[in-house]
Amino acid sequence: MTTLGQKKSTSTKEEFINAIDALFLKLELAYHYQFYKVFGTDEKLKEGKKLWAISLKNKTPEIMLKAVESVISSQSYLPTLTDIIKACNEIDEIDGLPSAEEAYIEARKSYQPRKEFNWSNPIVYYAGKKIGWSNLNEKESKENFNNFRRVFNSLKIEALNGKKFKINKIKDSEELKPLNKKLLDKLRKKHRV
Repeated sequence: MTTLGQKKSTSTKEEFINAIDALFLKLELAYHYQFYKVFGTDEKLKEGKKLWAISLKNKTPEIMLKAVESVISSQSYLPTLTDIIKACNEIDEIDGLPSAEEAYIEARKSYQPRKEFNWSNPIVYYAGKKIGWSNLNEKESKENFNNFRRVFNSLKIEALNGKKFKINKIKDSEELKPLNKKLLDKLRKKHRV
């Protein structure tokens, strides 16, 4: 429970832990003898998972699992953590979408009217909108970036799974119209302002 009495979501953390476990299982099955030579004891396996989890914390579970499958299909030897990170980065860049860092900077640099801003991709707009423009503009913090990255990566996964994101531009009829002075005078008289 949080201080406000709301329950904190742990599904993202559980998914990440499950992905690390799945990654190690795939490595164990693919590189049996080499795997046991490196991670042969429970203590080594536990410490290895911790190190890999810390190093891969900025990657989504989907990207980590795609990366390990890519490495397994192309390498005869047990990959290092660096090999997996490189594979994650390659997969992350293939989709043509900006990285979370680039998207965060773009969202912070955006200006009103945001629907009219020249976005590199609509999911950057939707991630910024979900976090809140005032939050993005008012404070630069690690927590703020981590929240943005989490939202951006979940939207990115939806986009990669086929969901279409489109920003509906402001139509002429939605634009602000000139002030109706007669109506303003009428309201002033009515409310004695």
